[in-house]
Amino acid sequence: MNFALVGAFVLTLGVLLVAGVLWLASGGAWQTRYDVYQAVEEESVAGLNLNAPVKYNGVDVGKVQAIVLDQTNPKTVNLFFAIERGTPIKEDTIAILKTQGLTGIAYVELSGGSVSSPLLRAKQGASYPVIQTAPSLSARLENVLSSVLAKLDDTSNNINAILSKENQAAFRSTLADMAVIARTVAARKDSIDTGLADAAKTLKNTAKASAKFNNVTDRVARGADAVEKMGNEVAKTSISAGAAVDLIGADVKRFSNETLPELERLLGELSSLSSSLRLLTEQTRRDPKGLIFGHTPVPDGPGESAEKP
Repeated sequence: MNFALVGAFVLTLGVLLVAGVLWLASGGAWQTRYDVYQAVEEESVAGLNLNAPVKYNGVDVGKVQAIVLDQTNPKTVNLFFAIERGTPIKEDTIAILKTQGLTGIAYVELSGGSVSSPLLRAKQGASYPVIQTAPSLSARLENVLSSVLAKLDDTSNNINAILSKENQAAFRSTLADMAVIARTVAARKDSIDTGLADAAKTLKNTAKASAKFNNVTDRVARGADAVEKMGNEVAKTSISAGAAVDLIGADVKRFSNETLPELERLLGELSSLSSSLRLLTEQTRRDPKGLIFGHTPVPDGPGESAEKP
């Protein structure tokens, strides 16, 4: 038996076995390769553990590789995902924390990623591409509940302020006044009904008067147009009258300078003639026959001499 040949075979087989193990440990050709992505969470990641699944629209595409608290900002947590190479992680892809079923096991759900959006790349100076995050359902419910509780607290405070002793007394006084008003209205129901009926008639008459008023308005408008036309005509007549007054003024001036002196002389003669006619009338009335036979001399009275000086 050739021991040297057997030893060489065993040695060769051992070397091949070690090389295969090392190749498998470094990732064989048939093993899946992963790319590392980062996400920054601003909420609690309680329940999320290492190697928790990372799903893209429900499909397992990777796992949580590391969970690290941000040393510069303790309010945020850095998550590192190992995602299968070739997974279409886009710039608008969003990572959300979710819980699986009733067990409460947390995992990361990736969603979004439109067709037109480019693939997510690491920015200059960054070690890994950073996936955007959105609040989880529990975080949104917590925010809504906090807001509702705050509003309920404010509402409770307002109600307590409204129901203070002073306001209660004011409410009681107001209710009492309303009761008095209700009784008064009930007592005067007939008068109110009559007033409403009269108001309805008044409104009806007002509607009729309004219709007539529209007709009157139309007539007034037409009258205004007529007055405007008449005003235009009067303006034209005024211009003509002005010219006529100028002519009459010249005639009046000539009348004053020429005719008035002759008229005064004629009036003087008429006055003398009137005096003579008045004397003649008196004599005729005293002695009518004197108008025909002449006047008879009056005889001298006693003591008068026939001779006249």
